Amino acid sequence: MHISHLDQYVGLDSRIHRLDGRIKFIGTLAFVLACTVTPPGRWGAFLALWLLWAGCTALARVPHGLLLRRGLVALPFALAAVTLAFTRPGEALVTLPIWRWQVRVTDQGLIAFLSVMVKSWLSVLMALLLAATTSYPALMQALRQLGVPRLLVAIISFMYRYLFVLADEAQRLMRAREARSAQPDGRRVRRPIAWRARVTGHMVGNLFLRSYERSERVYQAMLSRGYAGDLRTLDTRRLTLYDVVALLVLVLALVVIEGWAYR
Repeated sequence: MHISHLDQYVGLDSRIHRLDGRIKFIGTLAFVLACTVTPPGRWGAFLALWLLWAGCTALARVPHGLLLRRGLVALPFALAAVTLAFTRPGEALVTLPIWRWQVRVTDQGLIAFLSVMVKSWLSVLMALLLAATTSYPALMQALRQLGVPRLLVAIISFMYRYLFVLADEAQRLMRAREARSAQPDGRRVRRPIAWRARVTGHMVGNLFLRSYERSERVYQAMLSRGYAGDLRTLDTRRLTLYDVVALLVLVLALVVIEGWAYR
């Protein structure tokens, strides 16, 4: 697993890639806010928001299918809102007998639940587009320029950078476990659950100790190189007229969509 697994389209040259990181971050927040405030059941407005995202993705020359597949990761989390289908008042569509109760799925509850699913999916799609068109250092720099505390930016940056290091470390531990558990005839032996839980606990503890020791070494190395708590960069880019116009166009499009949704 390598850090380039998520940054494979950052190096492209498109109109979206050339935008300043602050503009893309603010635009993404505006899009997520628009998704959030859209009334439930306004499917036309949701379709307009999806078309807006599709247009931005086409300008960025990032494959739609890739982002659509990755966006599905949000749907299991949005299933937490499934209770809306049973608790919202409305006309009963289906009645499900569950033990001694009769649980009704109402029309308004189903609309609210599906709206939450669509809102979550659209928000994740736009966040994925931001990640696909903005390098991580540029995004961290944009957060600092927007006033996000440097400690929070540093934590996010290190978490992203060393997440892949930890994944590689975990893979090495798993390979070592497989090597020590191999049978002479090559057959896989099904171990009891207690044995698996004990081995997994040892691996987690080992991974924690290795990560802790590595973090100490990295921190000492950073201090010896002059690290004072702030991430420095040579990129001193300023906002251009193109950045401002692009943000205004996006905000205007969102205002028009929301105005249509509340009409």
